[in-house]
Amino acid sequence: MPARYGSDVVVELLKVLGIEYVALNPGSSFRGIHDSLVNYESGRTPNPEMILCCHEEIAVAVAHGYAKATGKIMPAIVHNVVGLQHASMAIYNAWCDHTPVMVMGGTGPMNSSKRRPWIDWIHTAQVQGNLVRDFVKWDDQPVGVEAFPSSIMRGYRIAMSDPGGPVYLCFDVTDQEAGIDKEIPLPDPRRFRPAAPLQADHDAIKEAAQLLSTAQNPVILADYVGRNNEAVMSLVALADLLSIPVIDFGARLNFPNTHSLNLTGRNRELIANADVIMGLDMTDLYGALVRSDPNTHANVPATKPGCKVINVTLKDIVVRSWTSDFQELAPVDVPIVANTRVFLPALAEEIKKQGKSSKSVVDDRRKAMAGQHEEVHARWQADLKKRWDERPIAPPRLAYEIWEALKKEDWLLVAGAFRGWPSRLWTWDKPGLFLGGYGGGGLGYGPAASVGASLPYRGTGKICVNLQRDGEMLYTPSALWTAANTGVPLLTVMTNNRVYYNDVEHQEKVAIHRGRPVENKLVGMEMAKPPVDFANLARTFSVHGEGPITEPEQIRPAVERAIKVIKEEKRPALVDVYMQMV
Repeated sequence: MPARYGSDVVVELLKVLGIEYVALNPGSSFRGIHDSLVNYESGRTPNPEMILCCHEEIAVAVAHGYAKATGKIMPAIVHNVVGLQHASMAIYNAWCDHTPVMVMGGTGPMNSSKRRPWIDWIHTAQVQGNLVRDFVKWDDQPVGVEAFPSSIMRGYRIAMSDPGGPVYLCFDVTDQEAGIDKEIPLPDPRRFRPAAPLQADHDAIKEAAQLLSTAQNPVILADYVGRNNEAVMSLVALADLLSIPVIDFGARLNFPNTHSLNLTGRNRELIANADVIMGLDMTDLYGALVRSDPNTHANVPATKPGCKVINVTLKDIVVRSWTSDFQELAPVDVPIVANTRVFLPALAEEIKKQGKSSKSVVDDRRKAMAGQHEEVHARWQADLKKRWDERPIAPPRLAYEIWEALKKEDWLLVAGAFRGWPSRLWTWDKPGLFLGGYGGGGLGYGPAASVGASLPYRGTGKICVNLQRDGEMLYTPSALWTAANTGVPLLTVMTNNRVYYNDVEHQEKVAIHRGRPVENKLVGMEMAKPPVDFANLARTFSVHGEGPITEPEQIRPAVERAIKVIKEEKRPALVDVYMQMV
C-alpha cells in the first residue's frame, strides 16, 4: 500500500537502501517510525528487523559492530535529547573507529503550540544535533516530509564515504505523524551511492615506490588496513614483493600472523633500524615513531636520523577541533591521502614498473625477517610455557585454552584483543578474523558491539567470540538480553580479574613516582568484595552461563560446552574465567 504518513516514508527509504536491521530503545519521539516499522507494508521488501536494546548506548554499539562485520549500515534510533545523551559515548566510539553508523532520532514538536506540558519541553532542543556535532560527519534535522528523502540519502552517502563514520538525523514528531496527501517520490539509490575510494596523486605513488624499492631496511606499520579484506591481501602482496616486514598495530587484523614477514613484537628494533617507514591507516603515527617516558611524559624519537617517513591516511579529511583524536602531528616526508584498498595495488604496480629493487637484497632480507619471525613466536610460546601452571590463571594460558576449543570451528573474534594474546597464539591466517577494538576508548562497547557483529551470522554455523573485560561488562550488561532475544551465535568469555586493572597500573606508576605506598594501588579499584557472578548474571538473561572457572584445565571443557549450546540450542553462551591481573 502507498505511504500514508511521514514515518512510512522513512521506512520506505530504509527499504530502498537495502537496510536489514534497526537497533533501538523505544521512545515516544519516534513512535511514528516505530509504528511504521511494525505495521506499514508496502509490498516491496520486508521491513527492517527491529533489534530491541535496553539502552541507547547499546543500540548504537550494536549498529557499530554490525557495520564492522558487514560493511553495511544499521540505523540506531534514539529517543530525543535524553536518548542522544545516553548514546553519545557509543557515537564517539564509532567516530574514532571510522565506522559508518546512521543514528536517527525524533524531537519536538518543534511547533511549541503543539507540545504537551513539561515533558515535550524538556525533551526538545533547538537543534538536537548540536549535542554530537563535533563527533559525527554530518547531522540534519529536516523540516517537512518532502525533505526526508534528501536527508536520509545524504546521510547514508556521507556515512559510507571515505573515511566512514557516524551521522545523526533527527525527525520532528509532527512530520513523522503527518498524513500524506500526495506521493513522495522515492530516489534511485544507485544515483546516491558513495564515491569511489580516494586514490593518491601519481607523483606521490612514484615517490613512495622509489623510496621503498631502494631502502635497505624498510618497515610497514599498519593499523586500520584490515577494515577491508582486499587491502589486507594487497598488503601481503606488497610485503612479499620487497620482503618488507610489517608491524600490525591491531585496530583490525592487518596482516596474517602466520606470515614470515609479520614482525609484530619487534616494533622497537625494526623502527630504530629503519631507513624508510611507511604508515598505513595509522591511528597514531607519531606515537609509533617515538619512545615515551610514562612518568615524565617526555618523548624522544625512536627512529634514526635521516629515516624517511611515508604516511598513507584518510584521517586528515575528518579532523575536528573539539577533541584531539587527530593525535600529535608526526613529521612526514611523503604525505598521502588515499584509501589503502586502491593505493596498495597501485604502489605495487609502480614498484614493478620502476624495477629498482635489488633481488639479492630482497632475498637476504626475507631470510633475515623469517628468522626474526620465528624468534618472536618462539618467545611467545616460551612465555606460555613459563606461565602454564600459574594461579590465578595467566592470560596466555587462557588465550591458548580458548583457541584449543575453538580452532576446529568456523570462528570470528568480534571484540576483545585480550592484551594481544590471540594475535600471538591463535592462527590468524586470512583477513577478517578479528574486527578490532572500540575506537574511542569508551567502556561499554564490547558487550553490545559483539551482538551487532554476530547478527549476520545467525544460522551460518559461525561462532562469534567476544573476549570480554569484567569492568566493561558492568557498563552495558543488558546487551546480554539483546543477545538472547536475537539468538546470535555469540560466545562471551569473561577475562575477569575482578579489578579495573588499567587504572591499577596508573596508580602504581604515580605511587612509585611520588614515593608513596605501592600496595595501596588496589584501593578503589577492586570488584572482589563481593565478586560479580557473571555466569549467573548471564543466566538471568537466558544466556547459557558457566563459571567462575578458577583452574586452567577447566577452561577448554567449559568453552566446548558453550560452543555446543550455541550450535545445538541456537542461543548465546558466557564462560566466566577468573584470571590474573597481569
